[in-house]
Amino acid sequence: MGREGSEAVWERLRLTEYGKDEMLILAAASIATGGGLFLAFGPWAVLPPAAALALALQFFRDPDRRPPNDPNEWPSPADGRVTEVAETAEPRFIGGPAKKVGIFMSPFNVHVNRSPADGTVEYLSYEPGRFLDARRKESAEKNESQWIGIRTAPYGIPIVVRQIAGVIARRIVCRLDTGDRVSRGGKFGMVKFGSRVELYVPAEAPVDIAVEPGQYVRAGATTIARLRKAPDPKEKGTPQAGAGA
Repeated sequence: MGREGSEAVWERLRLTEYGKDEMLILAAASIATGGGLFLAFGPWAVLPPAAALALALQFFRDPDRRPPNDPNEWPSPADGRVTEVAETAEPRFIGGPAKKVGIFMSPFNVHVNRSPADGTVEYLSYEPGRFLDARRKESAEKNESQWIGIRTAPYGIPIVVRQIAGVIARRIVCRLDTGDRVSRGGKFGMVKFGSRVELYVPAEAPVDIAVEPGQYVRAGATTIARLRKAPDPKEKGTPQAGAGA
């Protein structure tokens, strides 16, 4: 079975293809352990391995998501709770002041990550690091992370999505290469077992952040940012600029 056929099978099961290896290993281990416990202690003994498998399957679930009907509304890149809405600097791809939204994903959230906007991947940078609790502020500076710079279409606004590993999550999945096209709400990867995702938008872009700290968002569905108007690329200082230009 090819990759496309494999992905189709996992999508029908509403499980992400990104966690296929872990799920097959856990299923085999649970069946083997459960069988041994059943023979040794009876049917009730299989409950712990069955519960462990159920928890793993819920972590790798991949429900259908539809982006907002308005194309000027950008959906969240992650499920979870908004922990931060702030102004900062983003020198890697945006190349200047930016608005940042931080989202914490607990082990009970869906962990599939999605693109907020249509566009082209122009910048990728993986950084090794520590595995601090993703709820701690310093985790954003010290933890393992993947930076993704996207030149959005059709207006060329540069945005950054950053995947950050957490205390349990020790593997970031990013199925993107520079030059790839991404779609609004389209899946591109995940961070496993509790983590953080950040979105950066140029401070001068005609884009309003549509969420507040404490708000719960869903990847590919909840509006996280909204274009106020179509930017004029001829205007000096519009978001056509950026390190990835």
